[in-house]
Amino acid sequence: MADQNSSLYIIPNSTEVAVLDCKEAFDGLTAKEKLYAHHLAQASFKGGLIVLFQTSPESPGIFALLQKLFGAQSPEEISTLAVSNGFSEEDVKAFLIYAAAFYSNMGNYKSFGDTKFVPNVEREKVESMIKSSKAFQEDGAAMQELWDSVKDRMFSLESDQTELGLGEKGTSTYYSANCTERDAKIAQDFMTLKDISPYNTRLFKSEDPASGSICYEIRMAASQSSMSEVPGYASGAVLGEYDFTPEGEENSVKFKVTRGDYSALMNLVVEELENAKEYAANEHEKNMLKEYIKSFTTGSLPAHKDGSRHWIKNKGPIVETYIGFIESYRDPYGVRGEFEGFVAVVNKQMSAKFSKLVDNAEHLLAHLPWPQEYEKDTFLRPDFTSLDVLGFGGSGIPAGINIPNYDEIRQSEGFKNVSLGNVIISGYKTSTITFLLEEDKALYTKYKIPSFEVQVGLHELLGHGSGKLFMEDSEGKLNFDVDNVTHTETKEKVSSWYKPGETWDSKFSTVASTYEECRAECVGIYLCLLSDVLKIFGYEGDDADDIIYVNWLNMVRAGLLALEFYSPQNGSWKQAHMNARFVILRVLLEAGQGLVSIKKVEGEDGKPDLVIQLDRAKISSVGKPAIGKFLCKLQVYKATADVEAAKKMYSYYSDVNDQQEPKFLHLRSIVLDRKQPRKLLVQHHTYIENGQVQLKTYEASASGLIQSFVDRLPSSDVQEMLCDLLKKERPYF
Repeated sequence: MADQNSSLYIIPNSTEVAVLDCKEAFDGLTAKEKLYAHHLAQASFKGGLIVLFQTSPESPGIFALLQKLFGAQSPEEISTLAVSNGFSEEDVKAFLIYAAAFYSNMGNYKSFGDTKFVPNVEREKVESMIKSSKAFQEDGAAMQELWDSVKDRMFSLESDQTELGLGEKGTSTYYSANCTERDAKIAQDFMTLKDISPYNTRLFKSEDPASGSICYEIRMAASQSSMSEVPGYASGAVLGEYDFTPEGEENSVKFKVTRGDYSALMNLVVEELENAKEYAANEHEKNMLKEYIKSFTTGSLPAHKDGSRHWIKNKGPIVETYIGFIESYRDPYGVRGEFEGFVAVVNKQMSAKFSKLVDNAEHLLAHLPWPQEYEKDTFLRPDFTSLDVLGFGGSGIPAGINIPNYDEIRQSEGFKNVSLGNVIISGYKTSTITFLLEEDKALYTKYKIPSFEVQVGLHELLGHGSGKLFMEDSEGKLNFDVDNVTHTETKEKVSSWYKPGETWDSKFSTVASTYEECRAECVGIYLCLLSDVLKIFGYEGDDADDIIYVNWLNMVRAGLLALEFYSPQNGSWKQAHMNARFVILRVLLEAGQGLVSIKKVEGEDGKPDLVIQLDRAKISSVGKPAIGKFLCKLQVYKATADVEAAKKMYSYYSDVNDQQEPKFLHLRSIVLDRKQPRKLLVQHHTYIENGQVQLKTYEASASGLIQSFVDRLPSSDVQEMLCDLLKKERPYF
């Protein structure tokens, strides 16, 4: 697999592995806090298994296969076994790094980029090793069945399997294999009509060959699978069968709304949340967990929203957590949430800086480039803490989070921001710096993490936390004065807004995630120019100037690196944040006046290389006005639900072509030749021994990461559960 195209689909042996260290923070907890954190971590990791079923048809089977393999023999023993089956030293590394990456991404598609990865070892060698393993000797029938069920797709690079996508564009298990984007839209229209949130659902389509009639099943995630109400719980779900006529069509289709998706796994989550509830520190935490349990038992999204309301009110907890179907980045249609859960411990020193940022938020918001009418009537002062992650279950670990994602709560009740400090420190240290001038590399090395902490703070608090949505409620009442709010471009009265049942995600669907990330990133680089912001983080004088420069330089460089995440074959972007950063690069290049340039040069190795130049003297005079104008448009189109204008503008800046300078498709080949693999993070494992919670740490290696998952989820019952669920799903994929 030496050529550039195939290298996209392997995890290089050179991939760095880092430990997500939380030992010091964990040791500072009380015995009760440790028990609370332990059960929440278990809920997060067990719930994270759901991501396998949200990623690809083969992911649950590969997970079960790896768990059986490494559960019977350690990574070191498997390495010895592999050598006896014809593996070279590089083959051994490749197989271990594949397994570690699979665990880290909770599936065989990269969480950051949605590109498939396959073992960089011949299939025949892997099969031989598996069949000579201790796990195969102990239960050959089960191992053979697992291997047979995954071996083809595990190694396949068929065009419709290399990326996540809908229909012919890729693979998605949020939808049955016969669903298209048209089916996703029909389902969304039906769910909007019935006021059903798609966050915790999947869509399955069946068609009667004889009559041609179509039935869509909307499955809600819940431990309870019966159609009857659960004693003591009103589901809030619209269960049942319905006829629905899609827009522009004469014939109706049938919809069936059910619950019980991933029921066995949801039950594991519920059990751990029940355990955690015993050690909650206050009534807000108890009520939060009570509502989450209700939601995960019955499928009720309103219950999860109520749990989120209690979570918002729980100010400054020592142990912070959030869990559920949260981000819609990986749904090709952009509305269904991927499961994630985390538990983390507060870093008091950095949290103090973020608290000061919150204290100054109203003052800083006034510097944003849109009229006051486009800002929320009242800034809902959120909790903003820096956390050291103890456990994060899902497909990947972000550097910061702004949640909940429910519009009605964020607009009028509040939200929370968290910066994941040990993720920033462990995951964003750069050993190899590409595409920068030599004189910039030293500054970049010194200030990348400090500048990134500033950017994360602004991005989460004042990016995602700013801006008003113009909305109409079910009684026809508007949350803005329609007679006195004008469009910033046409200067006419605003004529569009969100109607009852419409949300940001449902209106903007496929572009919603990347558009909002772009808006938040723009806020970060725009406001980091303020001396008041930099003083909060302890930077003044030359240090402050260098922080600004490196933050903008990092954004420009990220925009170039983003080309890795563009798919020429589909003409689409595979990662929301990177799409956003490329858009910002395009805006800054368009600003002209020598602000940004990308030059093609010859590298030290004789191969084509690129150098980015950013004129730091023109950041304020050229860069700031360009970003301000663009940012204002982003907010106005978002506030007024102007999907058509938003998509037209965003598509223009997202376009990757060779029709104009710089020729981005050509640059992409150079970026791919010099791309650096994303780090894998090893997390701690907590367990109870003699009534006390113990913390187990691991080495920063592929073997350490693999062993952490074996220790964390050792039960054969879980493996059988995955296999049972997998068999039920096979007919749909």
